[in-house]
Amino acid sequence: MNYEPKGLYLEEFEIGKVYVSQGRTITEADVATFAGVSGDFNVLHTNDEYAKKGPFKERVAHGMLGASIMTGLSNMIGIFDGTTVAFLELTIRYKNPLRIGDTVHLELEPVEVKHSSKPGRGVVNFEARLVNQDGLLITESPWAIMMKAKA
Repeated sequence: MNYEPKGLYLEEFEIGKVYVSQGRTITEADVATFAGVSGDFNVLHTNDEYAKKGPFKERVAHGMLGASIMTGLSNMIGIFDGTTVAFLELTIRYKNPLRIGDTVHLELEPVEVKHSSKPGRGVVNFEARLVNQDGLLITESPWAIMMKAKA
């Protein structure tokens, strides 16, 4: 069986077009699982009594959980299916806390398309934004992704 890529090739990304994912709700189980996998049991994320006295007045989800959900949601959009070569760079800017119960979606906006000196690929720079159900920006993150060019 031959797999046919369904994602966009380098030349198909439109500067300024915003690709939007489906929503995903952050659960207690997400926070517990992330703490277990990462080893980050910071009381800000795991202890209700401590968190009530802190700056957010309740437990919040790990910022890195939000970042990992961003990459998962990017795959669900379908624009990278079989055409991504490598994730080259990302920077995370935390704007607001990710809260348990938030339903978030990803907005990916291509801001630059660069052809490589190597045939068959190039780099797309994106502005990635994680936004909650109220339209509040949780995280913004410039991404650089090496993509396949059309043959």
